[in-house]
This record gives sequence, C-alpha cells and structure tokens, in this order.
Amino acid sequence: MAKKSKKQQPGGTPATVALASAGVAFTVHSYEHDPAHPSYGEEAAEAMGVSPDRVFKTLVADVDGELTVAVVPVAGSLDLKALAAAVGGKRAAMADPAAAERTTGYVRGGISPLGQRKRLRTVLDASARGHATVCVSAGRRGLEAELAPEDLVRLTDAVVAPIGRA
Repeated sequence: MAKKSKKQQPGGTPATVALASAGVAFTVHSYEHDPAHPSYGEEAAEAMGVSPDRVFKTLVADVDGELTVAVVPVAGSLDLKALAAAVGGKRAAMADPAAAERTTGYVRGGISPLGQRKRLRTVLDASARGHATVCVSAGRRGLEAELAPEDLVRLTDAVVAPIGRA
C-alpha cells in the first residue's frame, strides 16, 4: 500500500520512488527543458551549473542481442567496444530508440538508470567514482537526481568499467 501512495506523489517518477524506497541520500534538481537545445545532458549541466563531467547520460545499447544500459559523462561519448567487453559481449550498437523507450518506460532524453520498467544490465563509467556525487536523469526531461556513485552502483547492480570516451 505504501508503494502505491509514493507513486501518487506529485512530481514523482519511478526513479525518484526507487531512490526514496531505497532510503539513499539524493537531491532532485528541476529545470525548464528547452526542446531546441541540441543535447539533453549538456543542457542539464548548464541549467544546474554543474560540471559536465559530473552529469551522466543514460544510453541504451544492444549487446549481442540484449539491451544494456550505459551510464557515461555527458562531456564525452560511449565506447561501444568497451561496453561490450565490460559485460563479456562481442558486439554492441546503439539500441533502437523505440525499443529503449518501451523497455525502460521512459522517453528519450529522460531515460533514467533507476526505476526502469524492465531492469536492464547496467554499466557505469569508471570516472563516476572520482566524484562525491553524480547527476543522472530522474526519469523525465528537465529532472535530474544527484546521488553518490556507490549508491547508483548498488541500486542498479552496475558493473563499473571505463566505457566513456572524452
């Protein structure tokens, strides 16, 4: 019953509900999303006044036929070969956006590594461990969750590996 009422909280997303339910310390940052901005992640970093190295984007890739989440700094890009290697795969390619949205339950630009409809295997870029806190999508465009990288690893059961490229 408590879960139901948490989901009904105004402004709550599956990601923020998952964070609150886990009892971890986190901060939600909200900003007005500009649909004309060329990069969701860069927009978030600018709007929050946070270094792009601390803001992480959530990308969904297909690794040997299995959807896999990659969480990398918005300041760089995803190394698909490194992602495949991190999960013991051979080949990785970006997932079809419609499949990513359908599987995670989030829209592109708002996909969170937390509270996904179907929990996907997750890999977090190793650079996250160099920060006391990182920001990831809280489940919709214009909403970010800031939390300790170790809490993100624990809540997503993530593998930590160098999958980002500057």
